Amino acid sequence: MRKILNFNQGWSFIKKSEIAEKPLPADRETVDLPHTWNAVDGQDGGNDYYRGTCIYSKTFSKDILPEGEKYFLEINAANSSADVYLNGKELCHHDGGYSTWRVDLTKELSETNTLEIAVDNSPNDYVYPQMADFTFYGGLYRDVNIIAVSSSHFDLSYYGGQGLMVTPKIEGKNASVALESYVTNKKDSQKVIYTISDGEGNIIARTEDKNVVIENVRLWHGRKDPYLYTCKAELTERDRVIDSVATLFGCRSFEIDPERGFILNGEEYPLRGVSRHQDRWGIGNALLPEHHREDMELISEVGATTIRLAHYQHDAYFYDLCDRYGMVVWAEIPYISRHLPKGRENTISQMKELVIQNYNHPSIVVWGLSNEITMGGDRDEDLLSNHRQLNDLVHELDKTRLTTVAAVSMCPMDSPYLKISDVVSYNHYFGWYGGDTSINGPWFDEFHAMHPSIPIGCSEYGCEGLDWHTSNPEQGDYTEEYQAYYHEELIRQLFSRKYLWATHVWNMFDFGADARAEGGEDGQNHKGLVTIDRKYKKDAFYAYKAWLSEEKFVHLCGKRYIDRVEDVTKVTVYSNLPEVELFANSVSLGKKKANDHFFYFDVPNKGETALKAVAGEYTDESVIRKVEVFNEKYRLKEKNAILNWFDVTTKEGYFSLNDKLDNILATKKGKLLFKELFAKFSEKSEGEEKSGFYIDMNNSGFMKMLGGFTVLRLTSLLAVTNIKLTKEDLLELNRQLNKIKKPKK
Repeated sequence: MRKILNFNQGWSFIKKSEIAEKPLPADRETVDLPHTWNAVDGQDGGNDYYRGTCIYSKTFSKDILPEGEKYFLEINAANSSADVYLNGKELCHHDGGYSTWRVDLTKELSETNTLEIAVDNSPNDYVYPQMADFTFYGGLYRDVNIIAVSSSHFDLSYYGGQGLMVTPKIEGKNASVALESYVTNKKDSQKVIYTISDGEGNIIARTEDKNVVIENVRLWHGRKDPYLYTCKAELTERDRVIDSVATLFGCRSFEIDPERGFILNGEEYPLRGVSRHQDRWGIGNALLPEHHREDMELISEVGATTIRLAHYQHDAYFYDLCDRYGMVVWAEIPYISRHLPKGRENTISQMKELVIQNYNHPSIVVWGLSNEITMGGDRDEDLLSNHRQLNDLVHELDKTRLTTVAAVSMCPMDSPYLKISDVVSYNHYFGWYGGDTSINGPWFDEFHAMHPSIPIGCSEYGCEGLDWHTSNPEQGDYTEEYQAYYHEELIRQLFSRKYLWATHVWNMFDFGADARAEGGEDGQNHKGLVTIDRKYKKDAFYAYKAWLSEEKFVHLCGKRYIDRVEDVTKVTVYSNLPEVELFANSVSLGKKKANDHFFYFDVPNKGETALKAVAGEYTDESVIRKVEVFNEKYRLKEKNAILNWFDVTTKEGYFSLNDKLDNILATKKGKLLFKELFAKFSEKSEGEEKSGFYIDMNNSGFMKMLGGFTVLRLTSLLAVTNIKLTKEDLLELNRQLNKIKKPKK
């Protein structure tokens, strides 16, 4: 019988080393897995986290291993490439940092063994991802196991799969379940027995047949009823079980309609949810099961019905949680931001691993081919060919699910890229990255009118919010108040459009992005509804809870914004109850009703005021205090900025870095200046890596988005690409802008 030995404990870790060094350096440390070497430097900003090769080494005796005829090393993730050596012999190389893979150790095992795994997250031009707005944490950051099996066993070598595929099909009140298993070295005297059990453990069928009918099937119906069955496959010989594997599965049907949106088991089931990155503060991506469970509890609390698991394959345990909690899932590979001509093979292998390893999860309904891959242009034939090959591959591997892409805002509505996948979503940040919040809904209406037969969704939208505060929130101020306002507006626009097949907030949690230097806290993307340490739910979290959750509650916004200068201040309350009453120092300020779940009150601000919101039997409290001078701890202060707005030289009647791009582009000289500048961004200078970031000034939608930025803010956001501007570059650009006259009003 198969036995699994967890191999997480007691590894020697050597940073910046070579596998060939003998003896191994003395300055190694002992670590337990999961482990990443970028838990700190991958979240502190500067885009200088260590990217290179590190060695994990472990010496062990063969007699500690379970009894078996074959031994496989199982690595559940090594980012991003790895080589395995046993007793000095190289056994395997693997590219791709987010999936499970296995190595046959059997032939090289001795009585005493030294296992070495060289893990490398250094930049290259053939393994994805290479350019993206998140930290590529290096390490063995998921479990490592040794699996002992007999010579005949369910397959362990084919793209990390478990050797068992379960495919339910709904037929009236019943489900026809197709069963397929893959056995290595199967003998004529051996057979596979399948046992199907219901959610209570009652056996429905025990058979050799590869097709089983479940009568009066109980459907997996998302969060309403995430009911799961179990399939156990046993490899037997003369009634003796040699090997066994098991999987949970759910019986459900779905379709995605361009007018009605997502339909689950024949019922319209709006997909409104979030995206998730897998890292945490001070931990990086080396998560434990309790971290995954806490994430799922928070996502459930907000009321989400769907999760986009971005931008790579997540831990198998989290997909299990999605099944159990009834989350509808978008799963994808890290084919992102920049197309690599040498990376096609890697997109194919990562997609095979994603689909084969996760085929049995009922939560997954779409496989994502790529994310924002047309940043360098959407007409590259190699890029399009790569996507066609991926799309065909997915449909070959899985005939039950659909494919999708997450298109970047700049991708034209008539792009050939959008005609490859079954459904489409767009990443839009109108109201944050330029443009205005009001653009979002009408943009989707325009796309829907142009392509009435293409299901369209919103795969990313969001806004950064930190512990900065104001009573007059404005785009780009990074305040919690503007983030809340932004999401109020987007909820109204997106949730009212039934045809949107799915909407995914970017992001559920703040996450590490070491290249970022904005918002006053470098090294993170702060678009999360919850902070990276999971300790604080921002006000926007409760805006979604009010719309999506059935758990009754009331929430007073602005708890971190106490000191206020105005005589009358606006206070916002979120609740999923129909009526809210607000009290100030025990005096009622009246009751309000709101169909959109957002309640606004004007509150006299004098001295210290204790606020209490009441909705039915639910209450929430906070405090505000009148001050004469604005509390500077609430105002954004950039750290390590190349240039601050107050450092910019301005000239009366002329432009500067502090002016918005659309005003500058309205002038002939300004348009010419930025045409030349954008062209430089796309060029490859001698000795420098091409940025992969392409700005098409003829793309009116994209330019409308960029137009809302000041030039200074736009340049700061380019840090997530390979565009590097120095202080001297910015001052020179400002000098050129100081020569361009502003049009007379």
